[in-house]
Amino acid sequence: MHVLILGGTTEARRLAELLHGTPALTVTNSLAGRVASPRLPPGEVRIGGFGGTEGLTAWLREHRVGLLIDATHPFAGTISFHAARAAAAVHVPLLALRRPGWVPVDGDDWHEAASLEAAAALLPALGERIFLTTGRMGLAAFADLDELWFLVRSVDAPSGPRPARSELLLDRGPFTLEGEREVLRRYGIDVVVTKDSGGAATAPKLTAAREAGLPVVVVRRPPVPEGVREVAEPEQAVGWVRLHL
Repeated sequence: MHVLILGGTTEARRLAELLHGTPALTVTNSLAGRVASPRLPPGEVRIGGFGGTEGLTAWLREHRVGLLIDATHPFAGTISFHAARAAAAVHVPLLALRRPGWVPVDGDDWHEAASLEAAAALLPALGERIFLTTGRMGLAAFADLDELWFLVRSVDAPSGPRPARSELLLDRGPFTLEGEREVLRRYGIDVVVTKDSGGAATAPKLTAAREAGLPVVVVRRPPVPEGVREVAEPEQAVGWVRLHL
């Protein structure tokens, strides 16, 4: 059986590791190609988009895919909808492997925003030195905030418009609590901006912000297709695959 994993996440790599070497199973891992040097999972890997729903549908047919697993990033955009439509078109079972979102705890000062633009609109009233951890895409939403200073952290250097008063910090998670405390201290951060990515790899910044009493602007996740079965852990996805085998 041919399994296609739409990946690029920690959970997708873990799933590929768990499935690697399973008898009677071929696993292909698909990465979007947005990171210059991605951490490659075991097994076959393809990099790049499919060309929307029609392209993914054609790929599923051509490569005789028997199971499709959507393990993309919660903010990957429309790929989850493409996966749902393509799976339905070729009658391939679809599973979504989605890490749970973060939940505020006592002491958190969270300000939710529906988009990066909405997050940018909140910042002037919250602080002046911003730790921007939303990745290299979408920085144009903050480019007009000339009165604020930004520490922009991303895996690869961003292109396109970004805040004029900013410093770039190239780094890749997982991050430690001690490291995040040091970043906040060293750069005099008074506001943290993040997407609700979930997971443990980048969560220490939330703890560090809570300890320091800093506000955190949290961009909510985009909608996902309805009616798709979801699991939160790679091990659960393995069980789903084995049921079909």
